[in-house]
Amino acid sequence: MIVDTDFGTQTTVSVSSGVRKIVTNALPDHETGQFPNAGNPNTISAQSVNYEYPADPIYTGTAQEVHVPGVAVNGVKFEPGTAETVSCESGETYPVEGLQDQFNLGMDTNNAHVQPSGAYHYHGLPNSLTQKHNHSSSDLVHVGFAADGHFMYVSLASKYQSSYRLTETLRRGVNCTVSLGREHGPNIVINNSAPDGTYTSDWEYVDGLGDLDQCNGISIDGQYRYLITKDFPFISRCLKGVFTATRSTARPSGSPSSIPRGSLPAQPNLAVAAARLGVSEDQLRIALGPPPPDIEFAANVLGVSARLLREILDESR
Repeated sequence: MIVDTDFGTQTTVSVSSGVRKIVTNALPDHETGQFPNAGNPNTISAQSVNYEYPADPIYTGTAQEVHVPGVAVNGVKFEPGTAETVSCESGETYPVEGLQDQFNLGMDTNNAHVQPSGAYHYHGLPNSLTQKHNHSSSDLVHVGFAADGHFMYVSLASKYQSSYRLTETLRRGVNCTVSLGREHGPNIVINNSAPDGTYTSDWEYVDGLGDLDQCNGISIDGQYRYLITKDFPFISRCLKGVFTATRSTARPSGSPSSIPRGSLPAQPNLAVAAARLGVSEDQLRIALGPPPPDIEFAANVLGVSARLLREILDESR
């Protein structure tokens, strides 16, 4: 349990019947940057979130894409991807990385910023969290729980290296506009530009290049673990254990804690989902089409995977 009166953190972790339950208001237990700021107009606010992850993880060895790979020990979520994109009239879509130099996304020294909902979240090394929860002489500091039940660590000495590198394939795309707004464009030079890490597609995985696999994981002393690193992918973008697509429920702080029996499932909040995807609500609605939505078709139109689109829609409910 973490109760920090200085920062307002309230997080409880319990294990029962093979399930690790994390109940939190998602407020960090450490100093943060100033929010709002020039690159991030949002204010940190308490959430009301429950996560349920396996307490006895099952390693499959098969990488599965994930949008929110896990939650920190203080209840703040890890979310390495962003909602920002650069879209080209020629059909290409480039997801913008959170940690890059071209666009100011208002990250603080913990490689974190705030979503429109008020949720503070980490895109990379959570420096203050690591320092605060370094309770031993070990190089590895336990900083979080992955959605498949494996633990997430930071190596103080950066012993474990990522296996990603910048691709040499030049980007393609003409008449490109960034979703961040016209002050950042609208004409972004993409065609024939060299990858520099600004976009997720700038990176490629090379098996054996570093110590870690494509999910930034490694087996240490017989236990599979995920490492958060200073280099891409920073935080796992995939998981190699058994997990379900939706493992958390969130609602505004102070709202009812349960849905009455017999209620219909909540519909996706398209405004929230569209913001996460970096498109307009109308674009998302048109892509989804009339009920029942064609997720595969919509994902192709929006330039994302069907799995990611389903997850974002589920999390917006």
